[in-house]
Amino acid sequence: MSVLTRQIEFVTSSPDLAGCPPPELPEFAFIGRSNVGKSSLLNLIVGKKGLARVSATPGHTRLINFFRTSGGAMLVDLPGYGYAKTGKATRERFSETIAEYLAGRGSLALVFVLIDARLTPQAIDLEFIEWLAERELRMALVFTKTDKVKPRAMQANVVAFVEKLAEICEGKPEVFISSSRTGAGRRELLGRIGEALVES
Repeated sequence: MSVLTRQIEFVTSSPDLAGCPPPELPEFAFIGRSNVGKSSLLNLIVGKKGLARVSATPGHTRLINFFRTSGGAMLVDLPGYGYAKTGKATRERFSETIAEYLAGRGSLALVFVLIDARLTPQAIDLEFIEWLAERELRMALVFTKTDKVKPRAMQANVVAFVEKLAEICEGKPEVFISSSRTGAGRRELLGRIGEALVES
């Protein structure tokens, strides 16, 4: 087990920025579109299967969830974007919550944007990353579910996504490959969080 996540505890859930805990620790936010495997990835990173609840229903996470680690970091599980089974008003509330936190949280160190490696580039992901880039928020891409697609197809999807992103954003973001089933990417993601803690 990593020293960073030797001990981890749930802190609180909040529906908005006002209800978030005091910004005392560097925060690492995880976000992605519906059913991208965000809860599974968080559980993989911390080495604790039941920490973030995994739901078969897309869009389960509707609050901002905070988890404090023994390594001096706060992991933040954000509501997803692009829910297919919720009404427009609900989607807009989620979007407002996400935007408020990302744009207004001074302790935010890095945003991990999760992308489904099985899919060709999706407009909703590209648009969200463009929004982050416009606000000069530090981010990294995490391609999930890589065990559910053939390596060649996965690599093609990653390359295509990065190429599409280059058309709308300057610079090339960091890219991580992960799988909650095989454990791929855990060491690299923990290493990146550790580096960011040193930088902060």
